[in-house]
Amino acid sequence: MAVLVPNEDRSNFEIVQMEWGMLPPYLQNREAVQKFRTGYKDAQGKWHTGYTTQNAKAENLFISERGGASMFADAARQRRCLVLSTGFFEWRHVNRLNKKTGQPLKVADKFPYYINVKNQDYFYMAGIWQPWTDKETGEHVNTLAITTTSANSLMAQVHNSKLRMPTILNDELAWQWMMTDLADEKIQEIALSQFPANDMFACTITKEFQAMLDPTEPYEYADLPALDLTL
Repeated sequence: MAVLVPNEDRSNFEIVQMEWGMLPPYLQNREAVQKFRTGYKDAQGKWHTGYTTQNAKAENLFISERGGASMFADAARQRRCLVLSTGFFEWRHVNRLNKKTGQPLKVADKFPYYINVKNQDYFYMAGIWQPWTDKETGEHVNTLAITTTSANSLMAQVHNSKLRMPTILNDELAWQWMMTDLADEKIQEIALSQFPANDMFACTITKEFQAMLDPTEPYEYADLPALDLTL
């Protein structure tokens, strides 16, 4: 993933590649990474749930959902970056009605959307990063989490199962996020900011988009309710 990081004296930035999914430095090797990400069963047969660290909730950059210290805190304070993006994909969940009862079906149909920023070739998403080294092989990578905030009026309709969206930053906030020293309160304020819904574009794409040469090509679904763009 292409990521912008400041140079040593913060006079400019450079573009580097990072592995998506932040890894804590205590993980010893790739086997431990696999267990961390996907979960594992211990010798007593107890299942330990894995951790999804591709995204970091802005509300929990410093305090975890359980009330303890967040694994993202040091990176949020010391290693903020920008993810360069031309667009991203999300799934909309729609509960169709049972033809007999008229009640919503329990299992929702899912429809993929492509989302970007209007009239911009690319845009910035707030990120934080953590270096990680495999203690056995010496492999060294920089690992990344994208910060997320609550969904704006457009994204609340598209990503309606989670009501979240990436923290998209305008030029001014992007510069502050990456290049300036910030107090915890300001870091969280920027991470929580919502990019305006009116400046974003979303369209349905085929469910087979991952196999398409152009996964962003619009595709229409006959009975899918349209998004309300007046909100």
